[in-house]
Amino acid sequence: MRRYCLALDLKEDPVLIEEYESWHRKVWDEIKNSISGAGIRQMEIYRVGNRLFMIMETAEGFSFDEKSAMDAANPVVQKWEEMMWKYQQSLPWAKPGEKWMLMTRIFDLGG
Repeated sequence: MRRYCLALDLKEDPVLIEEYESWHRKVWDEIKNSISGAGIRQMEIYRVGNRLFMIMETAEGFSFDEKSAMDAANPVVQKWEEMMWKYQQSLPWAKPGEKWMLMTRIFDLGG
């Protein structure tokens, strides 16, 4: 199993942030199935201010490229992503169109 940590910002608007959290309390089954179907075994999202932090644990062989291709071919995922973009904004150093950015681990107590 592999662990990945990613970050993304929300728009700095308390109403939009609450709406975003509300959507994540009732994520569509199709979205959950898409996530698990790509080999993601566990996913959590945390928030501080308008910064989001995602932890993903994946099966061996998980591929971000394959997940992106699956998402691009899934109209339900595309609809969800379009809806979520109302609330999200790229990190200041992101490339155009880049959303969740992979974080680099800089400390590990166990090694």
